[in-house]
This record gives sequence, C-alpha cells and structure tokens, in this order.
Amino acid sequence: MSAPLIVPAIKKHSATVLFVHGLGDSGHGLLPIARRLRQDPALQHIKWILPHAQERPVTANHGLSMPAWFDLYDFSFKGPEDREGMLESAGVLNAIIQKEIDDTHLDSNRIVLGGFSQGGAMSLLTGLTYPSKLGGLIVLSGLLHIHNEVKGMLAPHAASLPIFWGHGEDDLLVPHSIAQQSVEYLTKDIALSTQERIGGPGLKIVSYTGLEHSTSEKELDDVTEFLKCVIPDIELS
Repeated sequence: MSAPLIVPAIKKHSATVLFVHGLGDSGHGLLPIARRLRQDPALQHIKWILPHAQERPVTANHGLSMPAWFDLYDFSFKGPEDREGMLESAGVLNAIIQKEIDDTHLDSNRIVLGGFSQGGAMSLLTGLTYPSKLGGLIVLSGLLHIHNEVKGMLAPHAASLPIFWGHGEDDLLVPHSIAQQSVEYLTKDIALSTQERIGGPGLKIVSYTGLEHSTSEKELDDVTEFLKCVIPDIELS
C-alpha cells in the first residue's frame, strides 16, 4: 500500500482529517474536496490525510482487481460480508491515526475520521471501535457493515461520538433506505445518541433531495459546519 496523500494545513496545524475514498478510487479522488474545504478561513488549521486502499479482487465487479478496503460480494448489501477485509483495513486506518498522534502530539479528539461510500463505511467501523475518542466521524453515502460484531466491539465513548452522516435521497448504489436501516440499528439496537444539530455529541443524519451517489455543495457546506464545531481553530476560539 502506497503512502497516503498529505495536504498540509495552510495555517498553524492543530487538527487533522483522515478522509477515506470509496471503491475503485484513490486518495487523489478526494483531493478536490480537501482543497475546497481548506479554503474556508476557519478550516485552514487542518491537515488532510488521504490514504489509498490496496488493490484486491472485487467479487461484485466480476473479480476484477481495483482499489478496495474490502471485498464486496454483491450490491444488495444483504448477503455475506468480507469481515476479514474490513477488520484488516480498520487496522490500517488505526495505524495511520496512531502515527499521526505520535508524529504531531495531537490529542485524538483533534482528529476527525471520515470517508465516502466504502470509505464512509470503514470510517464508521474504525471510529466506533477506536480505543481513544476522536473528534468526530463523517460518513458520506455509507452504511454500517458487520452489525452484530460492531455491537461487541464498540468503544465506551462511542455513544457520544459526534457523527455527521450525509446521504442522497436518490442514491441508487447505496440506497437511502439502507443508510436509514444502519442509522436505526445504531440508535436503537446499539443506543448511540442522536443529535438535532450538526456537530453535537451523537449521530446526525442529513438527507439531500435529488442527490445520487455523490457529494453536493450543500453537503460539503454541512461538512464544513461539522468540522468547525468538532475541531475548531484554536487560534480563533
């Protein structure tokens, strides 16, 4: 696996976002999002880490090899799941977070983990089970995998972890209904707290009319608001 793509902070570095790409993509695919968000004067203290998944055969794509955090057996999200691949990639993300803490001496609550699609699913799995409390999680067009195992792996602070979940109502690849099922499981079966405002402790899902399996300016504006809340610029506070 190649080294992550790094987008340095514009101002004095005091927080980091680790943002994880989706199936078939690479960290370079998220570079436009990082560049857009870092232009906000209130987010220029943030360093961005954009990791790259290793290539692996993906069953749902006829066994063709492509960058993937885990194998996907089909696009129904109802059958068997690649538990080993998910846990392996969670270990990779854990190691990147720990290296960032060791190298920068940031507290874990100054690090946000997020991602799009498969990267959003990995961010959710990793962040909910990471031993130290992160600043927050961002899940864009994602879902929760290995439900039953996650329940037994949750970190003690998971219930109050700030989570922003954005999802398009017209997403055909990861249907909005699948995201809603994941949110219901997390809030009812696992008892994660819910939040009415973006950036507070607990899970906040925002649905976007007309949005397919992609991001939008409105969604990125909401991500900006979330980051301002959970990892604010210390020099501006």
